[in-house]
Amino acid sequence: MLNQYYIYIVTNASRTLYTGVTNDLQRRVYEHKSGRGSVFTKKYRITRLVYHEAYNDVRNAIAREKQIKGWRRSKKVVLIESQNPEWRDVSLDWLALR
Repeated sequence: MLNQYYIYIVTNASRTLYTGVTNDLQRRVYEHKSGRGSVFTKKYRITRLVYHEAYNDVRNAIAREKQIKGWRRSKKVVLIESQNPEWRDVSLDWLALR
């Protein structure tokens, strides 16, 4: 079985952005939603998954996370809106299945 690694962007109602990497996207998003994701996401109530990419190699995922974190906000917005123009919480689809 291939390991999967994910880079993801989560946000809140004010569209504050947080970019992270994980090997279990559903678990990590659940942690953010329950206030256990990180100090930053808890403080700003960042709980909505608006973008993610999957990788088979953790090094590629980490490199992509660092690349995105180095971008200006405007470039991150373009990336999100290229896949999710409404900034919809895409995790709602699979969280409803739990």
